[in-house]
Amino acid sequence: MIIPVILAGGSGTRLWPLSREQYPKQFKELAGESSLFQQSVARGASLSSVPPIVIANQEHRFLVAEQLRQMGSTASILLEPVGRNTAPAIALAAFHAIADYRVRDTGEDVPALLVLAADHVIKDDAAFHEAVKALEPAVRAGRFGTFGIVPTEPSTGYGYIQASAQQSGLLDVTQFVEKPDSNTAQSYIATGNYFWNSGMFMIRADRYLEELKRFQPDMYTACEDAMANTKVDLDFIRIDAAAFESCPADSVDYAIMEPLCSAGDDTVVVMAPLDAGWNDIGSWSALWDIADKCEDGNAILRGGSDSVTTILNSTRNSLVCTSDRLVATLGVDDLVIVDTKDALLVAHRECAQDVKAIVAQIQEQGGAEHKSHREVYRPWGRYDSVDASSGASGTHYLVKRITVKPGGKLSVQMHRRRAEHWIVVSGTAKVTKGDATFLVHENESTFIPIGQVHSLENPGEFDLEIIEVQSGVYIGEDDIVRFEDMYGRA
Repeated sequence: MIIPVILAGGSGTRLWPLSREQYPKQFKELAGESSLFQQSVARGASLSSVPPIVIANQEHRFLVAEQLRQMGSTASILLEPVGRNTAPAIALAAFHAIADYRVRDTGEDVPALLVLAADHVIKDDAAFHEAVKALEPAVRAGRFGTFGIVPTEPSTGYGYIQASAQQSGLLDVTQFVEKPDSNTAQSYIATGNYFWNSGMFMIRADRYLEELKRFQPDMYTACEDAMANTKVDLDFIRIDAAAFESCPADSVDYAIMEPLCSAGDDTVVVMAPLDAGWNDIGSWSALWDIADKCEDGNAILRGGSDSVTTILNSTRNSLVCTSDRLVATLGVDDLVIVDTKDALLVAHRECAQDVKAIVAQIQEQGGAEHKSHREVYRPWGRYDSVDASSGASGTHYLVKRITVKPGGKLSVQMHRRRAEHWIVVSGTAKVTKGDATFLVHENESTFIPIGQVHSLENPGEFDLEIIEVQSGVYIGEDDIVRFEDMYGRA
């Protein structure tokens, strides 16, 4: 039995401003018509009939559930209250797999975990399938499997795997090494026995936990305790927060793979070489590498409406990502231009991997553009904050365009410091104000005073769109007192 494990907890800061903490790159359609996360789920489904285990940040839970729903897929969704890197995340999946499939009681094979990142591109699925097939017998026998990417250049952007003697199409792994400098990377490529570290693994669940307990006992105990007290919440499995917060943070490379390589016993790590058009989309330049380009080497990515026009004159080897307005270039080469509703990035392609420094500066300056977009997604739909202002008297206002999906409902709530005025643009709104419930149709409006308990829902078959005007002494998103919520939010 193979169980796909999708690690979906990353924040994707290297693709800012398109990727942000609350809507990171794995949930974006960057390389095809589906998101990178959906592509990873489909990749796992092509190799196993068992629903995947998804390890996700609790802040992304509704994104995960919605994208699975769009695919018609199901999954066990384990929510991390805090990020602790890949070694603990895989441990959670291993504990869940063993408990859920009751392998020790039924006599079934102990499940093999096929650990995939949620934000990778693999163009040649057939080659990937062959690599999985090559690893499976060794994994069944208790070895630890990984996928080494056949390098195309001496890249300094990836960690490397050093391999040695070949056995049955696999290579023994000698060591995992960190991202090298340019000269070291060139020496690695020259030897012919170094491969890019893909961050993908295939491991028998019980063997992983055995070695985790041997090399990282504190991590093992924290993960065991976290999984011993789980709670089911709608489509999600919430692990014990206090136990997991006490867990040491480390990557699977450092915590398990490197100790295994140097243990000197019969346990070995084996690698399947993989030449399948793999890319981890770790920077804007990496996205340019895999994108379709015109004869001038330009790639266009549309992050908003497909009708938005992009004009590139005397422009070469550039990547332009548009949102909802025209972007035009003239007489430039080798640029990355990313235009979103609230931020614009212009960078030389060779410097694009340093975007994390910009994100750090935004954080230091107290900004919020690293965390969320102007358009924010919620389980009931989304809202776009189109205009805001603060008056000299201390009164503030905020204008939002709110879209509620059919059957969607905002929580029953109240605000202590702001009033709201709703105007229906399209569809029909079902509004609750205090003890009264009524319908508001297109071109009609209603007013919600400060302190009024209220809710909004869409009883129709099409999207409901309203304009909301907030006004008061404070208009922050934390001025919400929830009394009832169909999505289980606090």
